[in-house]
Amino acid sequence: MALNRQVLLAARPQGPVTEACFALRDVPVPAPGPGAVLVRNLFLSCDPYMRGRMAAPTGYAGAFALGEPIPARVVGQVLESRHAAFAPGDYVWGFMCWEQYSLVEYPSALYRIDPSLGPVSHAISVLGMPGRTAEVGMLELGRPQPGETVFVSAASGAVGQIAGQLARAAGARVIGSAGTDAKVAHVLERLGFDAAFNYRTETSPGVALDRLCPDGIDVYFDNVGGATLDAVLARLRPFARIPVCGMISQYDGATGGLRNLGAIVGARATLTGFIIYDHMDGFDEFPARMAERMRRGEVRYFEDIVEGIDNTPAAFIGMMAGENLGKRLVQVAPV
Repeated sequence: MALNRQVLLAARPQGPVTEACFALRDVPVPAPGPGAVLVRNLFLSCDPYMRGRMAAPTGYAGAFALGEPIPARVVGQVLESRHAAFAPGDYVWGFMCWEQYSLVEYPSALYRIDPSLGPVSHAISVLGMPGRTAEVGMLELGRPQPGETVFVSAASGAVGQIAGQLARAAGARVIGSAGTDAKVAHVLERLGFDAAFNYRTETSPGVALDRLCPDGIDVYFDNVGGATLDAVLARLRPFARIPVCGMISQYDGATGGLRNLGAIVGARATLTGFIIYDHMDGFDEFPARMAERMRRGEVRYFEDIVEGIDNTPAAFIGMMAGENLGKRLVQVAPV
């Protein structure tokens, strides 16, 4: 009997996620019933937002269930289909689970992948939710203009790397922050940012921003919150825009208030939190649009791929600790 290895949520994290939060289980590969599809999974996504759902108490909206496979965005290939819209061999992506095979009983939730647009893994990275998140946050909410100064935190990450390049294509001067010297070099040499700094080795984010953004900041694409956001608030230019994509510095339970929040008033700035699920209208047109940007050379994208289903917990833990360079994925089967 063919077996399906799954990664389960074994315990809710208290502070940083550890290996004890996960367990592995082998179960029989399911057979699709009428109207269902069986998918052979290829790539599993690791995303910071998942940590909050792992920690959320049972019964809380969106909480991951204890003892069950962990839901995630997944790229796969249809293995068996009893649904007219899908055939064996089709590449698809959707919200499935950290496992080798997924039974999808409602295939309307699956998106077909066009392999001509690029590697199929891009469907859950640059041509998927991370790419659309960067597009919405930077272009629709940030609205960078030629000559403006744009700052992107977590600039080498899944979303930050795209957001900064979109701002550069719009004619802005782009500054990034990252957590290692290697990431800073990557942001400068491969992504084309105008300047960048290692937030771990600077005296403070404010010192770095004073050096690199002496005239202030027009757009801040926030991926981290905390001390970095507070430093930006004190350095806003008039009518600055702050799209807030995430606050990874807070996800492990860190606390700390913002001292400079009142600067928003004086700067007449706009701070907007957003969730990509509120911007799914027209998503079907997005992959081709981003692929065209990549063909023009406006956007380059980098993925950080870990091999093997058994390494999924460590891949996620490492991503939360900032060890990844680009979008963290786990490949569980050959394409």
